[in-house]
Amino acid sequence: MNDRQNPYDPYYQQQPQIIGYDEYGQPVYQQQGQQPYDPYAQQAQQAQQDGQTQQAQTQQAYGAGQGYGYDPYAGTQEYDPYAQQPQQPQQQGYDYEGGYGSYGYDTGRQPAVDDSTQQWNAPQPQSAPMAAPPEPEPRRAPEPAPEPVVPEQRRADRDYRTEQFSFIEEPDEDSEDVIDWLKFTESRSERREEARRRGRKRIVALIVVMVLVGVGGVGYLWYAGKIPGLSDQDKQNTTATGPQQRDVIVVHLHNTKKGGTSTALLVDNVTTKQGTTVLLPNSLSVATDDGSTTTLGKSVDDDGSTGTREAIDTLLGTKISGTWRLDTPYLENLVELVGNIEVDTDIDVPDVKKGASPLVRKGEAQTLSGQMAVVYATYRGPGEPEAKQLLRFGQVMRSVLRKMSEDPKAATVTVETLAQILDPSLPEQDLGASLAKLAGHAKVGDYKTALLPVQDDGTLTDKATESVVKDILGGTVKAPDQGAAVRVGVKNATGNADGTEFARVQLVNGGYAFVDGGKAGAAASSQVVYRAAEDKAKAVEVAKTLGLPTSSVKQGKPAANADVSVVLGQNYKIK
Repeated sequence: MNDRQNPYDPYYQQQPQIIGYDEYGQPVYQQQGQQPYDPYAQQAQQAQQDGQTQQAQTQQAYGAGQGYGYDPYAGTQEYDPYAQQPQQPQQQGYDYEGGYGSYGYDTGRQPAVDDSTQQWNAPQPQSAPMAAPPEPEPRRAPEPAPEPVVPEQRRADRDYRTEQFSFIEEPDEDSEDVIDWLKFTESRSERREEARRRGRKRIVALIVVMVLVGVGGVGYLWYAGKIPGLSDQDKQNTTATGPQQRDVIVVHLHNTKKGGTSTALLVDNVTTKQGTTVLLPNSLSVATDDGSTTTLGKSVDDDGSTGTREAIDTLLGTKISGTWRLDTPYLENLVELVGNIEVDTDIDVPDVKKGASPLVRKGEAQTLSGQMAVVYATYRGPGEPEAKQLLRFGQVMRSVLRKMSEDPKAATVTVETLAQILDPSLPEQDLGASLAKLAGHAKVGDYKTALLPVQDDGTLTDKATESVVKDILGGTVKAPDQGAAVRVGVKNATGNADGTEFARVQLVNGGYAFVDGGKAGAAASSQVVYRAAEDKAKAVEVAKTLGLPTSSVKQGKPAANADVSVVLGQNYKIK
C-alpha cells in the first residue's frame, strides 16, 4: 500500500515530528534520538523485561542437561506474528522501521525491535534451534528532558503559516463583551466631555452676548445724548434747548385759487421718538419786527417767511429750523408722487357744479388723489370754525408722511421732483431729511396732531401754554440763545385796554421781546414773576423798564412761552 507522504523507500529519512506549540504559537519539533512521549511505553517495557526473566528461569529448570522429553526447538522462540507481545507506543503515520505493527494496521502486539541503522528484512523461519535465548536488552537511561524554550524576540526570517494563527479567527464571546463594555465606558466619557464642552461654550456665548448688550446700550445712550456729562447736547441744553432735542419746521399752505393760508408746525422730537403736527390758527397774535401786534395770517402775507418764523419763535419759545412754503399745486403733485393717500374724511366735499356728485365722500379710509386731497385740506363748510379746516389739513399732511420714504435720499428725490423754489432757510436736502424722519414716526403710529387753542383776541390760553407749548414744543425748558432778547409775557389786569399796547412799546424800546399774554381780571397790584434764581436779575430789569417797584418781583411759575411774566395791575401807570 503506497502512501504519498511516506512511500516505501528504504532510504527515506523520517521528518521531525511536531509535538506542540510554544506560548508564541511557534511549533516545537521532536529532537533527534528522542522517543515520543507515551504514558504506556514504560509499562510495556517493564512487562517485556518480566517475561524475559521468567523465560530464563524456565530454561534453567528444564534445559540444564537436555533430559527426557528434550525438544530441540523448545528453547528457541519461533517468530509468530500473532503472538501477544507488550504493546509498543504507536507513532502517527507509517513507520517501516518498527515492523508490521506500524504499517497502517495492527495484527497484534509485536516486540519492539531497535534497528535504526540497518535495513529492514522480512523475518525468515528458523531451521535450527538457537543455542540460547537472547540476552535482555540493557535498559537505556532516560533521555534528558529538553531545555525549556526561552521566549525570545521573533525573527523575521521565520516561516509563518496561516494555520498557525487560526485561533485568531475563532469568535470569543468574552472578548466581544469586553469590547462592548469598553465602547460603552468610552461613549459615556465622551458624552460627559462633550457636555462639559457645550456648557463652556454656552457660558462663553452668554458672556459675549452680555458684553455686546452692555456696549450696545451704552452706545445707544451716548448716541441719544442720555449719558450725563458725555454728550455735546447736554452742554448746549444748559443755555439753549433743554433736556429734549426737537427739530421743528413751519409749513405754510397757500391756496392759490381761493386765497388764504394754513400754517402748521412739523415737530420731530428726537429724544422721545415722537412726531407731531401742531396746527396754528390764523387768528394767533404775534409780534412784528417793530414790536407791534398782528395776526399770524397777516404776518404770513405781509412779513413773509422770515418775519413770521421769528414771530412764532418769540411767541412759542421754540426754535424753528426752516420754513416750507407749500402751494396747493405742489401739494397736489406731492400726493400724486407718493401714490395717493387714505384719509378718514369727516364731511362730503361738494362739487362746484350743481347736481354733481361730491368730490370727496365722507367715510373711513377714503382714497384721495392729488386734486381730492387739495380740495379736502382747504375746505371749510358754511359756519364752520377755522379749527375744522385746520384739522383736515393736518389729516392730509399725516397721510402724506405715511406714504413718504423713510430713506433721506429717497425723500430728497421726491422733494426735488416737485421742482418748487424753496425758502433759503430750508434747502431740499434738509427738507427731505426732516420729512424722512417724520415719515418713520408716522408709519409706526408715533405721530399725532394737535391744535393750538387761542382766545378770541388771539392770545394763548393757560391750557394751550401748558399742553402744547410746554409738552410738545418744550417751551417751559427752552432757554433763549446767548445774547437773545428776553421774552416777556404781559397780561393786562388793569381794566384798561390801552395798558397792553403801552407796555409793549416800553418793552420793545428796552430791547425785550414782547409776548402778548391776553387779558385777566382786574388786580390791585402788579407782579413780575421769574422761574429760576439766575433769572431774578432779568426780572428786576423788566420791572424797572415798566416803572414797577422791585418789591413786585418774585420767584414763581411764569408763562410757558416767556422767560419773565408780568401781570399789569391797577398800580401800573399808563401815560
